[in-house]
Amino acid sequence: MSRKKELLKTSLFVLISGMGGFLLSFTGLPVGWMIGTLLTATLLFIFKPKFLKISADQKGIPKYWMAIGQCILGIELGQKMNDAVFFIFLENWLTITTMLLLSIIFALLSGLVLWKFSNLDMLTSFFSTAPGGLSTIPGIADEVGANTGVVSIIQTMRIFLVVLSVPLVLSLWVVHPVQTAVHIDVASIPFQMEHLMATALLVGIACLGYYLGVFLKFPAPWLIGSMVAVAIIKSFSSIVIGYELVSWWPSALIIFSQVIIGASIGSRIHKDMFIGLKKTLAISFLSTTFLIVSMFFCAYLTARITDLSFVTSALAFAPGGIAEMTTTAIVLDADSTFVVAVQVLRVISVCVILPPFFRLLNYWDSKKEAHSEASA
Repeated sequence: MSRKKELLKTSLFVLISGMGGFLLSFTGLPVGWMIGTLLTATLLFIFKPKFLKISADQKGIPKYWMAIGQCILGIELGQKMNDAVFFIFLENWLTITTMLLLSIIFALLSGLVLWKFSNLDMLTSFFSTAPGGLSTIPGIADEVGANTGVVSIIQTMRIFLVVLSVPLVLSLWVVHPVQTAVHIDVASIPFQMEHLMATALLVGIACLGYYLGVFLKFPAPWLIGSMVAVAIIKSFSSIVIGYELVSWWPSALIIFSQVIIGASIGSRIHKDMFIGLKKTLAISFLSTTFLIVSMFFCAYLTARITDLSFVTSALAFAPGGIAEMTTTAIVLDADSTFVVAVQVLRVISVCVILPPFFRLLNYWDSKKEAHSEASA
């Protein structure tokens, strides 16, 4: 098959998969585009309709689609690391660091429980419970050899549980929540040529970040490398130079990123991944519930020790998505800037710290098994 035909065939697959994301986006869930696309892509690759000409031995769509989506997402996360996030961290560094470490520890404990009491391998168990988000974790899990299908299913279940439970509980906690969300109309900011130049600069920096990530052996270098590189330049520009880089970055790009990441992950899921999953899902439900309850407990302690409100603390450290928790913060009149800062720092810390740690654990486990077999 020529490259042109392959590109047209893959584009048609992504487009049809994206229709599922479009339909689910009407639910109002910010990650609806990704979840709907992922589910549709999975069904298309499992049932293999004739008009798409998907062969039985085809292992997903070309990997450069995932790379494009991860790069867009990396630039988006990197741009959120501005001077406001930096100063908020300086003012509350002890609280934020402690809570981030606790969230990672609780996630590791959940992964350990899932590994010991289910038939999943260690990498899949830990990636399934990592609080990094559906947009980031499955892509990294795919690169290190974990079961992407199971990771995606459990991550999706966790997001639904968090998004459904946390805002509901906090809405009952707040006596008089704000009825309308306040937002900044980005479209009202006049477009300037320098915005387009800033976009080109950030894309170039993201590409350099990818090569740096490859050199440093980062997992998912297109995501983590671009995110770290853009964050460094963005922070340096605003804090050291005093110039805020304003890029042309429409929200449609994030939707596009969700669609192609969802299609890439879904195209790599096959029937064998779902064998014996009933017990795994039950254990995952219990571990996710444990994570949510632990988060509420830690948020309560944080509110008692610091000047932060319970609502702000809970939303900042909830293992959900950045968009969902920030929107809830605005509606409930919490400190949305603090929520954004902590959620972004959590995603970055999870993406940078946990994958190498999981790889090391897997290496030790494999070495231990090999030693046991040799002894026997």
